[in-house]
Amino acid sequence: MRPIREISRVPISAAARILAVMVALSASALAASLQLANDPATGEPGKFAAEEIRREATARGLTLGDDATATHVRLTVEKEANAAAQSYRIRVGSEGGRRIITVRGADPAGAMYGGLDLAEAIRIGTLDSLKDSDHRPHLAQRGIKFNIPLDLRTPSYTDCSDAAQANIPEMWERDFWTAFLDAMARHRYNVLSLWSLHPFPSLVKVPEFPEVALNDVWRTRAKLDDTFSMAGNDMVRPAMLADHEVVKRMTIDEKIAFWRWVMQQAADRGIRIYFFTWNVFTWGAAGKHGITNDLGNAITKKYFRASVREMVRTYPLLAGMGITAGEGMPQAMDSKAKEAWLWETYGEGVRDALKGDPKREFGMIHRFHWTAQSEILDAFKDYPGRFEFSFKYSVAHMYSITKPPFIQPLLENLAPGRKTWLTVRNDDIYTFRFGDPSYAREYILNMPPADKMAGFYMGPDGYVWGRDFLERHPDAGPRPLVMEKQWYAFMLWGRLAYDPALPDSHFERILAARHPKASSSHLFRALQSASQVMPLITRFFWGDIDLKWFPEACLSHPKSKGFYTVRHFMEGISMPGSGVLCIRDWRARLAARKPVEQTTPLEIAAALDGSAAETMAALAELRETAKQDSELRKTVNDCEALASLGRYYAAKIRGACALALFDANGDKFEHAAALRHLGEALAHWKRYAAVRDAHYVPALYNRLGYVDITALTEKVAADLDLARAWKPGALKDDGKRGGTEKGFRK
Repeated sequence: MRPIREISRVPISAAARILAVMVALSASALAASLQLANDPATGEPGKFAAEEIRREATARGLTLGDDATATHVRLTVEKEANAAAQSYRIRVGSEGGRRIITVRGADPAGAMYGGLDLAEAIRIGTLDSLKDSDHRPHLAQRGIKFNIPLDLRTPSYTDCSDAAQANIPEMWERDFWTAFLDAMARHRYNVLSLWSLHPFPSLVKVPEFPEVALNDVWRTRAKLDDTFSMAGNDMVRPAMLADHEVVKRMTIDEKIAFWRWVMQQAADRGIRIYFFTWNVFTWGAAGKHGITNDLGNAITKKYFRASVREMVRTYPLLAGMGITAGEGMPQAMDSKAKEAWLWETYGEGVRDALKGDPKREFGMIHRFHWTAQSEILDAFKDYPGRFEFSFKYSVAHMYSITKPPFIQPLLENLAPGRKTWLTVRNDDIYTFRFGDPSYAREYILNMPPADKMAGFYMGPDGYVWGRDFLERHPDAGPRPLVMEKQWYAFMLWGRLAYDPALPDSHFERILAARHPKASSSHLFRALQSASQVMPLITRFFWGDIDLKWFPEACLSHPKSKGFYTVRHFMEGISMPGSGVLCIRDWRARLAARKPVEQTTPLEIAAALDGSAAETMAALAELRETAKQDSELRKTVNDCEALASLGRYYAAKIRGACALALFDANGDKFEHAAALRHLGEALAHWKRYAAVRDAHYVPALYNRLGYVDITALTEKVAADLDLARAWKPGALKDDGKRGGTEKGFRK
């Protein structure tokens, strides 16, 4: 039997119980005053870090002054020949009886990260215990994937959803981007990839095609549904355009000025921005000047080339573009023809722009999607800059196993000198707060080596990481950003990608500072245990892309299977590379009396129950404190919901296993056991629905349809009817097992 990675169990000692008190005491014991000196060489990133230090110092009651006892903090840039970009040193000493803490960044970004370390040390009460330390990034490029809903007329793949429609106005607000980019920098992300089917009409003016540029920002009032094509070819329907509202009045010149401002704000925080497109889509441009979606249309080709040229020229701070031989190209089309079209539009468009600025570096990232590496490289052999690839590392499910196997053929056949980005898709958890540093650390350490990997960007295709509009009873004021609501998870992935050596105790201190009256050890364990539910169930029940598996609801899109019944669990496959047996293979080994070396479905069920029990035990110590702490109360609710969901899946797996054995041997005891387990599953689902839906609303998702957890209770109950009527021998097994999209061709 292969052991399942267990949650680390740290004894909750008396000392651990008072960690929050220790943090508070150590914060109060900091030097009474602080003097801050920021070398102008640190630039805008240094200014951002300095402001963070001032903010934390003020919040902790430190005086910012220059008295004889003030701790002196210096942010500097000291370039060294062998220093890695973004690296920094912290040096602690004394001068004239005063304590001196110096951050020596290898560049402005390094100085900023070192300054943010000091701001955090003030917040968690460790400034006075800082020692000399050296820091360099484990992964040089750490990014966010963001499907951006710019406008009804220029959609992303996510736009036929409630989250996207709610967020269209937010994409044009400075307050949103200030908060978003600040949070990215604090968590050590330095790449933002913005994904759109066809963004150009909302972003640039193209002299040859003057009618294409769009003024104002539109959103539809038409009711959306789950019938949109998964190929993106009906994202803007006539009824949506006919019933639209203008959510912001802006000329195209004002839009350009706005996005130049966004890119400057990003650069001031050490963040580079890329725009990604799928192809060939012409939303917002089709029908103007003879533009169509036809790849053979010479006008369309000319339009794309000119639009790319204007993107590069209009936005000097744009780091690059990402491209896809996507769903807008016929799947049966020869990939050489696809790549020729992409080169003649995107490649030549970049070359046109750089003729006037030959020293500018402008990156191109080509996704592995329905075309082959050799044909891509042949088409783009004359690209004038950095040319890299992108690969869906865990397909759609980063919360599954920490070493997904799908990239191995790529790594073995990657062209010499080339690198790939990892698209780390989170289509597992949209609703809840969560965070398991052990899982994130292991996942990051298992990523490919630096000679083959350019970096990663993390994010969903089925949700929008803008402002959160799922909460049923939001607090007064603007809705929080998803990145603010799920701050702990974003922090874990960003910080550990920069430094995977950060220990769990560091994150526990951060939790203690955030919730000083709560037991940080219990909160740490509750979040970690609850966060195990999704990886455990997804490695057992595998649907590779997001429309095939949404673990929050045991659901796929109606065009796939819809709700997954107990029959589906018996027929399902486990994740490749997970070392987990699916139910049919488990049953076959039992029948053949073969040794079982892999993790069994029943062991997954036991692990799910164990995670739920750990979660609920930890929550018991937090409930009283949560009554006076709104965010903590919401965190407790989220963890409880995930625990109930874990128990549901545990009971359902046991029910499916028992029913599979009854199917094989007709044993009435197994039939009764299946009914008992499925009855327990129904009770757990009802609890899950009650907790979840007391705090969150149902929602329409672009890749799943309308998801209503309470309404799905009827489907959960139907498993009992299905099991009661089950006849032995009904479960067939032809030996075939579903697969996973390959994602790479030589």
